[in-house]
Amino acid sequence: MAGGIIDVSGFVHSPAMDAPHADDPTVVIPVKDFTRAKLRLAPELAPAEREALAKRMATTVVEAADPLPVVIVCDSNPVRSWAESVGARVIWTPGLGLNGAVQAGVEQLRSEGVATAIVAHSDLPLARSLAWVGATEGVTLVPDRVRDGTNVLAVPTAIGFRFAYGAGSFAAHRAEATQLGQQVRIINDPRLSWDVDRPADLALPTCS
Repeated sequence: MAGGIIDVSGFVHSPAMDAPHADDPTVVIPVKDFTRAKLRLAPELAPAEREALAKRMATTVVEAADPLPVVIVCDSNPVRSWAESVGARVIWTPGLGLNGAVQAGVEQLRSEGVATAIVAHSDLPLARSLAWVGATEGVTLVPDRVRDGTNVLAVPTAIGFRFAYGAGSFAAHRAEATQLGQQVRIINDPRLSWDVDRPADLALPTCS
């Protein structure tokens, strides 16, 4: 496929994009142990509040994946129990870190014949739908609102894409997709771009 970059701002989701298809993607959500999540919110939230918030946001992302199948990559028994309670499958990834866990999850899906994986962070409180992200060929990137991190990413499982989450991941993932000769679609979506890392992020915007 010839490479290239398409950069779009605004809402692109429509209900028709959520219609199930035989070759639907699978959504991969990496989830850290809830008791260790969102430590940077400590100035505003007590430990139990941070744990409850992390679980609530992760549940929102799982619900946004409907009707697609969901895989949770994790190495926490409480997260495993939660994932099973919300109907998600678990891929156990002990000690691999974020990038290693996502890589292992996507490679497992490839071995099972899944053509496309949608990787979504678990801290997207405004997420409503994810299916549309994997509705086109090539690689789709949904950056955070400052275009530094990668909140959602859709990628063909067979291209050998290497994940590089952390500071500057959006630029790194865009460069990786370009190097692999993929069409790159960048979507600046107000709902999916809002993640929660710092106390100021708790003041959620209103999205119509």
